Amino acid sequence: MISLKQLRYFAAVARFAHFGKAAESCNVTQPALSMQVRELESVLGLRLFERRQQGVQLTDAGREILKRARDILTAVRDLDDFAHHYKQVLTGRLRLGVIPSLAPYVLPPLLPLLRGRYPDLDLRIRETLTETLVDELVDGQLDVLLLALPVEHPEIVSEALFEDRFLLAAPRGWRSGAETPEMSAHEKRASDEQLEGGRLLLLEEGHCLRDQALAFCQLRQIDTLETFGASSLSTIVQMVSNGMGLTLLPEISLGVEAKHGDIKVIPFEAPEPSRTVGLAWRASSPRRSDFEALGAMVSEITAQ
Repeated sequence: MISLKQLRYFAAVARFAHFGKAAESCNVTQPALSMQVRELESVLGLRLFERRQQGVQLTDAGREILKRARDILTAVRDLDDFAHHYKQVLTGRLRLGVIPSLAPYVLPPLLPLLRGRYPDLDLRIRETLTETLVDELVDGQLDVLLLALPVEHPEIVSEALFEDRFLLAAPRGWRSGAETPEMSAHEKRASDEQLEGGRLLLLEEGHCLRDQALAFCQLRQIDTLETFGASSLSTIVQMVSNGMGLTLLPEISLGVEAKHGDIKVIPFEAPEPSRTVGLAWRASSPRRSDFEALGAMVSEITAQ
């Protein structure tokens, strides 16, 4: 008889490709975990892992079993969620994933609001890149994501919350060729030509904000961008302040970043580039009412 414990331990070994790390994550001894995995292999009559000196690797059969094991474990978690949260909104544990270009700007006003309105909520936050968040959501390690849409995955549904436009950030004394002192603030608009041949400072590879900025530039057929990567928008703003280049900043970040850098921010000509921010969760999750309540609070703070 296959047990849920065996499936959990098997999935953990597959995730870490290492028995020791999997045992640590499951809070059991390595011998106990190894015994459960061996029993699973015995019940199935299949070899699930190739054991190597540096770790383990799934066999072909192991990869197929892993897909089914994850489906079973996710269904069990969803069943547990339904039982614990039936007719109750935002209670118990909620594991929220947030991308780095949103977390520093949304979480500070959101967290005290959540704590005040939903004191029984046990919120756990994970901040990392979109690709990792999506994998962990599908795998059942996270419940809901706050990120830039769309998310293309058959097991995930999403809800758009707000549009976050991009603005050109430049050093304080910088002036475009088309700009004159007599222009009003409304007339001073950035254009794609101002990025040509210049240094465009962007987040490093893997950040969706980098991809969105480059997509905007490619849409305008700019082929001569010289880009430099950084790990945070705060670093980029400091680089811009010191005349090292230009960048595209999401509007939601301005309340924080514009205060810490000697920069000026200029809206783009229409159509302005932007990203759609929203929530994403597993289609099978029974906690839609929780996610809708969370989304309403995010919309509330971003509308202020």
